[in-house]
Amino acid sequence: MPNLLDQLIAEINADNGYGVCLIAQMDSVPDTLQFIIATTYFDEAVGGLRDKARYIVRAIGVQEHRVSVGMFRQIAVLSDENHPLLYEYNSLPTGLFFKGTPDDVNGLMIDVFQAYSSTFGLWRHLPQYINVEKPLLDLFTGGGDLVGQMPKPLADKLENVLVNHGLEAKVLAGEKHKEAPAMKTLLFDESYIVAMDFSVDELGKA
Repeated sequence: MPNLLDQLIAEINADNGYGVCLIAQMDSVPDTLQFIIATTYFDEAVGGLRDKARYIVRAIGVQEHRVSVGMFRQIAVLSDENHPLLYEYNSLPTGLFFKGTPDDVNGLMIDVFQAYSSTFGLWRHLPQYINVEKPLLDLFTGGGDLVGQMPKPLADKLENVLVNHGLEAKVLAGEKHKEAPAMKTLLFDESYIVAMDFSVDELGKA
């Protein structure tokens, strides 16, 4: 039996392939979403797209999603912790603290923004994970406080930023719950679903 998820990905990511998300809807099972995705290819003979196959994709144990219907060019499923969407679920939770006052607080805040952006790209945005009990300027001129509770990859980068600005920094890493499953993410262009797993069936096939 072919792996239908691999087959779906290969058809869309082919040189002349495209995907079309036709429907995105809740399933009858809690925390489950389902999608109908058509795979197509560009036929130069007719100067347009031709259907190749249609699939039902089910996302099981959904944690978060941002999905747009319509055409997309690339699709992938990632299951390690090296994608920004998965840091929250598959890396250690941490608290980042500091002591001291920076000589250039504006320069520090710029470096914090840059570290955040280089960690998450377009997938996460400030102020997620950052202490919002006070303005950032007040936070860093107050002599010491909690910077935020965040995934460890971000804490490691921000720790270096704080130290480079003459501050004392401390990262307190928590522990993942031993029964917490590793999450995967399904990406198609800028759409994503973070879930425990994904299953695929081909429409029209027994």
